[in-house]
Amino acid sequence: MQATITQTQPRAKRPRPSFKGIGRAVRYLTKYGRQAALPYLFLIIATLSQLAVPRMIRNVIDAVTSGYLADQVLQALEKIPAAFMSAALPKILEALSYDSATTVDQLKVTLEADVTNAPRALTTALVAIIIFALLRGLFAFLQAFWAEKNSQSVAYDLRNDLYAKIQQLSFSYHDKNQTGQLMIRATDDVEKVRLFIGQALLQLVGSIILLTGTIIILFTSNVSLAWTAMPILPVALVLFMIFGTISQPLFAKVQQKLSALNTVLQENLAGIKVIKAFTREKQQQKKFRVAVDDTMNQAITVSRLFTFLFPLVFLIANLGQAAILYVGGKQIIVGTLSIGAWQEFSLYLMYLFFPIAQLGFIITQLGQASTSADRIFEILDAKSDIVDKPNAETLPAVKGDVKFNNVTFRYFGGGDPVLKNVTFEAKSGETIALLGATGSGKTSIINLLPRFYDPSEGSITIDGHDLRDITLDSLRSQIGIVLQETTLFSGSIRDNIAFGKPEATLEEIQSAAKSAAAHDFIMSFPDGYDTHVGERGTTLSGGQKQRVAIARALLLNPRILILDDSTSSVDVATESHIQAALETLMKGRTSFVIAQRISTVMNADRILVLEKGEVVAQGKHAQLMEEEPIYAEIYNSQLLREEH
Repeated sequence: MQATITQTQPRAKRPRPSFKGIGRAVRYLTKYGRQAALPYLFLIIATLSQLAVPRMIRNVIDAVTSGYLADQVLQALEKIPAAFMSAALPKILEALSYDSATTVDQLKVTLEADVTNAPRALTTALVAIIIFALLRGLFAFLQAFWAEKNSQSVAYDLRNDLYAKIQQLSFSYHDKNQTGQLMIRATDDVEKVRLFIGQALLQLVGSIILLTGTIIILFTSNVSLAWTAMPILPVALVLFMIFGTISQPLFAKVQQKLSALNTVLQENLAGIKVIKAFTREKQQQKKFRVAVDDTMNQAITVSRLFTFLFPLVFLIANLGQAAILYVGGKQIIVGTLSIGAWQEFSLYLMYLFFPIAQLGFIITQLGQASTSADRIFEILDAKSDIVDKPNAETLPAVKGDVKFNNVTFRYFGGGDPVLKNVTFEAKSGETIALLGATGSGKTSIINLLPRFYDPSEGSITIDGHDLRDITLDSLRSQIGIVLQETTLFSGSIRDNIAFGKPEATLEEIQSAAKSAAAHDFIMSFPDGYDTHVGERGTTLSGGQKQRVAIARALLLNPRILILDDSTSSVDVATESHIQAALETLMKGRTSFVIAQRISTVMNADRILVLEKGEVVAQGKHAQLMEEEPIYAEIYNSQLLREEH
């Protein structure tokens, strides 16, 4: 009989919690110098004031009990007959812990002094309690104020750094990451880090100070009681370490689910018109509900963990309290512990348990914040594919000679190339038209020109300068672009036209708008150029948005102009106006025009016909009609379509 050997798969290791990210976030405080230290200074003063209160309460109780006891003994002495005094006095002195040589008269004087001093001691202790309470309240307020200010400052810096980094990252990074994911990191993740720095970190330091001070006071007050309470500390700390290790990966999943939820929400809001047009509201609601359920279920998993943790911690604390009651009670019975000292110890014991219980909340926020910090620095540490070389030069004012030399391009650096060995040259002032079916590579060519991407192979030069050897700012500042997907920003029409040149005068803005056939419709609005544009330009028609985008590009007076199907959203009459304006404006500029219709590019100096990423034909319209069957076929098919 052969034995069957089953090879068990190794269990996946639980990811270790990492606190590098939150450590880096906390280091943001260092740039604020002394201001960052203020809340911790105020925290120390407030905590020391808190630690002084139990001792004052002990003084109050001892003053009351000693005064009451002295008064009762005096009354008892008055009732004891002189004949029995000699026999009763030794027992009274022993009970009161007095010297056995004390006489009755000396005892009465001492007891009367205790009765007289009790109100003064009570008043002094109460005044001290009030003073320490006021000090604690004042410095607790100052501590909270400066902690909040510091945390808001760190959040401000993180958000600005995130935004700046997202702006710098190349298009390939944004192609691979969803907008909703980036938004949640700049909002919710930063807020979780801010809450930890402004609250939990301060609570952690405060708990350590309170815990350390309490332990010192306990051991200086009553060693046996202190040792009775100590076993709960290592048990609780080990428990929190275990829960912290388990909880951080769970918090990471919560943030991932929240990012997915935010992505669904962002996509639905951006595409609300499409959803309504196709009556897909119910289906999208279902999709959103699934994302909400996933987020809720993951959050409940985390909550279930901590609903088990806190009762367990309080159970341990109660066991410690029971042990203290037993040991302290025995000491009170035998007279080695006063009621005031017992009350003082009980209050300090609460100070011992409170930081331990508070660690649960701190670990919760630490788990959330460390996960969020890792996600934030994942973006801040991301490497952009498109960066300036260390020795990159500033591109001087260009004439506009552009050359593609055996350019091959793949998205994300792998897969099938979308451009294959593309070679052509555009002389200064020429208009180059790019024609081809969807996916033929037209948009990829114009994305390489302002260096949104770098070619996988080959090179691109402007006036002989390789694009990779010059700075991005100096390159892009000399290129005007009108993309197929028009993007406008919230603000006035004037602000949108002047987006690339904020210092432009109204006359310059109007001139650009007139050249783009936009001036007339702008002036038809009651507020003219001050008319507010809704989010993504929703208050304007497609053709109006396109003309504003053209005016925005023309205001820069660029030497190189890119028009990505810039007349696709306008009617025939408006298109003729724009084409006439563009023909004038493109004179003297090197222009690259993408168009779906041959009629819009027939007058180009050169037409490049692309198919599957390759230039299959190039030349002027008449030449291509005679020599290139592919071009003639495209032209005839479009002509027949327009006739019908």
